[in-house]
Amino acid sequence: MRVISGIAKGKRLMAPKGLETRPTTDRVKESIFSMINNYIIESNVLDLFSGTGSLGIEAISRGANYGYFVDNNKNSIKVINENIKTTGFEEKSEVLWSDTLNVIKQLGENGKKINIIFMDPPYLKDLIVPCIEAIDSERLLDEEGIIVVEHDIKDNIPAEIGSLKKIKEKKYGNTRISIYTEEA
Repeated sequence: MRVISGIAKGKRLMAPKGLETRPTTDRVKESIFSMINNYIIESNVLDLFSGTGSLGIEAISRGANYGYFVDNNKNSIKVINENIKTTGFEEKSEVLWSDTLNVIKQLGENGKKINIIFMDPPYLKDLIVPCIEAIDSERLLDEEGIIVVEHDIKDNIPAEIGSLKKIKEKKYGNTRISIYTEEA
């Protein structure tokens, strides 16, 4: 696993040992960033269920201003911190060892506005809809921002969740990428 493009291009990223984390493959990551390229420059990103930090780090490498990395697994937090150090993005990053819904609430209460929210939760655990509902109710997403969800093709998520609407979807083997934004 590596950073694909930008100022940290080619840097190798670590992954936690064991089967608790399922890092995004380089092929899927490249496809995601091709779809969202116009949103990245000077954005603030939130990498939920971060695992390795790969998606948020890739965004910073490609020109995002700042990234929040959230995971509730101690081993993942160590790996995320190491990957941020490897890429030299310590000044552009904040790593939060916490429950995802708590962080969404905390950031919303602090008036943060996020341009790109990455979600790669454990597959088939019904975590996607509650997180998107919380993002919507906390008004965390910038008005022109997007939520990028990586999920199993069997995960059944609706086309509309609150004021957010699915605008794009692509399938890669057993993985599906769904992109949401506020309805116009």
